[in-house]
Amino acid sequence: MYLLTQGLYSLLCVIGFSIIFNLPRRLIPLASTSGMLGWIVYILLQQTAASFIIPAFVGSIFVGTIGELAAIYKKQPATIFIIPAIIPFVPGYGIYYTMFHIIDNNFSQALVTGGESIFIAISIACGVVIATSVVRYIRPYIESRFAK
Repeated sequence: MYLLTQGLYSLLCVIGFSIIFNLPRRLIPLASTSGMLGWIVYILLQQTAASFIIPAFVGSIFVGTIGELAAIYKKQPATIFIIPAIIPFVPGYGIYYTMFHIIDNNFSQALVTGGESIFIAISIACGVVIATSVVRYIRPYIESRFAK
């Protein structure tokens, strides 16, 4: 039940950000599904992985790959699918608590939460870059395969 509710919340989150980013209506379902599936991968890995970085990294690779493949399929830029779908991964809670601890003069805890947030953000960026690089490398094969 937890996984289902998390999937629904992430779907609604990505739909909302897709509307904010003015995605064409016909592309919102694909971008939202990509974000939901990426978040489900994130939740599953978060329950099993010891690191807080690995789930965000693998989830962003998943979202980046789906976004790049959707871009090939729909003949649209990949950022249309990747940016809204990656929003659920952004460590907003960590950034909030970093600022909270700074205001509270608890600088050691601010360093811990800020460091975690930075590492999560870097892992998200690296995951998207890896997915984009791999799909761009195999893109000619994909396009020739499906052009027939």
